[in-house]
This record gives sequence, structure tokens and C-alpha cells, in this order.
Amino acid sequence: MALFIDKTVEGGGKSIQLEKGEYENCTFSDCVFTGEKLSHFSFSECTFERCEISSVAVENTSFKDITFIDCKMLGIQFENANPFLFEVEFSECQLNLSSFYQVNLKQTSFINCSLKEVDFTEANLTESKFIECDLALAVFDRTNLNHSDLITAYNFQIDPTNNNVKKASFSKEGALGLLAPFDVIVK
Repeated sequence: MALFIDKTVEGGGKSIQLEKGEYENCTFSDCVFTGEKLSHFSFSECTFERCEISSVAVENTSFKDITFIDCKMLGIQFENANPFLFEVEFSECQLNLSSFYQVNLKQTSFINCSLKEVDFTEANLTESKFIECDLALAVFDRTNLNHSDLITAYNFQIDPTNNNVKKASFSKEGALGLLAPFDVIVK
């Protein structure tokens, strides 16, 4: 497998086909990977900026210390990625309809992201941060949210009887999302 170190890939908003390999300390800007197979790739200490990465296959793909900035990443099944040293951070990204089923996301930051209908079932989100994130219809089922920061997150519904929320932080308004499963009326 080819090794690429300190490489910068400028896509100019056009579709890019990467050579299968290991990418270390690389930057990908304005690239379109939609529908591509990125399975069995390895990314370490890389940054993706303004990329279109929707509906890509990531079977056994390594994401080690990866930053995604202003990327459109719809429908990605992150549970298929290689779990070893999986570490990602998202800022200004659209992750709608993606899935993190059983993924270890401990201490992950989601900053100003759209996380509509994202599946966090059985994910470990301990100490994670959801800063100004839209979690409309996101699925939290047996999810570990202990010590997580959801103070500025909005549109979420989390059942505290079915998820671990010990020491998680919520705003007063956001805390209403914890009551939604109980079908109560708050005035």
C-alpha cells in the first residue's frame, strides 16, 4: 500500500479519486469524494476542508486524529470504519443521516454541526462536546453521554432512562429534550 506524507490535495470542487494507501499529515481541500470507496484506506493526522464526502464506503478505514472542517458528509456508516485509535473532530459539518452505531467517540468535538437523524445508538460519547449542534431526530439509544456538554445543542430528544447521562451538561431550555420521552406538558 502506498504511503503519502505531508501531501496537500486541492480538488477545486471537482471529483477526486485517491490512490489507495496510507495518508499521514495530509490536507484535502475542496475535494469531492461522493459515492467513492474509501474502504481500507488509512488516514492519520489529516484535515479535510470544504470537502463533499457523502455516501462513501469506509469499511475498515482508519481515521486517526482527523479533523473535518466545513464538510458535507451525509449518510456515512462510521461503524464500519476501523475502530483502532479512531479519533475525529467535526466543525461546521453536515453529518445528517450518518451512523455512529457502537462507535467510541469519547472526547469528540462536534462544533456547529448539523446532526439531523444521526444514529448514536450504543455509542460512547463520554466527555464529548456538542457546541451549537442541531440534533433533530438524532437517535440516542443506550448511548453513553456521561460528562458530555450539550449546553448549546438543540432539537434533541434523549430518554434519560435509556441512556447514560450522568454529569452531562444541558441548558435549562435544552433539558426539555430530556422530558420529551415522558409525553409531559411543560409551560
